[in-house]
Amino acid sequence: MNDLFYLFIFTVDCIDCAADPSVINAVNEGIETAREIVSIRRPWVMISVNDDEDLHFRKAEFDPEDCPSDCSRPCENVCPANAISFERENSTMEVPFGSYQKAKPKGGVITERCYGCGRCFPVCPYDKIREITYVRDAMATAELLKTNDVDAVEIHTSGRQTNLFKELWDDLANSVKYLRLVAVSLPDTGDATISTMNQMYAIMEPHLSCFNLWQLDGRPMSGDIGRGATRESIAFAVRVAASSERPPGFLQLAGGTNVHTVDGLKKRGLFRTHITCAEPNHLQSLIGGIAYGGYARKIVGRVLSSMGSENGVTGIECHAEHLLKALKEALHLVGSVKSYNHPDGMQR
Repeated sequence: MNDLFYLFIFTVDCIDCAADPSVINAVNEGIETAREIVSIRRPWVMISVNDDEDLHFRKAEFDPEDCPSDCSRPCENVCPANAISFERENSTMEVPFGSYQKAKPKGGVITERCYGCGRCFPVCPYDKIREITYVRDAMATAELLKTNDVDAVEIHTSGRQTNLFKELWDDLANSVKYLRLVAVSLPDTGDATISTMNQMYAIMEPHLSCFNLWQLDGRPMSGDIGRGATRESIAFAVRVAASSERPPGFLQLAGGTNVHTVDGLKKRGLFRTHITCAEPNHLQSLIGGIAYGGYARKIVGRVLSSMGSENGVTGIECHAEHLLKALKEALHLVGSVKSYNHPDGMQR
């Protein structure tokens, strides 16, 4: 079980994971382990699927043996997930009159860690890194939606056209009745955004019997970069929230979200914790949530890295001091969204 998932089980409403049975099983096992430690409300499990090529459904790949020995390895330095490794191993080569030891590189991209941010592609001085993209199998995903292990689905779409979205929805339509939430994640396509959202909602509506949510992906996978990364996400939310022609559904921010996002929303009048009857349609009531990805990995990853260096490969639930520290980091991040009263959010 990935300890990042495990930690945020304590703090979030919904955990997004790959549409893969083994991953779903691991997430649910992590939830049950967490619930054995503390009696918490069970978060929803959401699986992601894409209708076309998408930044969230790609991996980096390269052969380390193709890399020149004098390369400064900027890809390794820029990777936020520590997913690139250049360890060397000794191999024995037979030659006339004996043999000799030769050190050769191993590793390259650690697929399990790579989440497709793409920062390694432009920095490679020899253009050796390839982008591997994939599209989730719609029929297999439809079967997963029917299980008790999944509560929600998130559809990633480019927002440029709706024909591929319709094809995917048609494959999923008979399974969405088992869900509590359908989310659509889309980027900012300018003036066409609201029109595209309405077209997609018209496609979904005949089979939509649960909540729906629009995830506004302002600047994908950039929340860990800094304060400025969240501006595009907030600007996207401001434009959509201000439109009287937007389709039904909650709005959630993603892409560039970090610890500065809530403050940015408050400054634009888009965030508050209570909705009054006098202002049911006020902009402040429209933001239904914030999705944290890269930034969450960054802040909790520091704790996990420290734990690993001290204890080797282990589960964080076995080390109370590290678990508490990581929980404080996680609760500090989501506390501004949840409006915890205690500074550390630990009153729960």
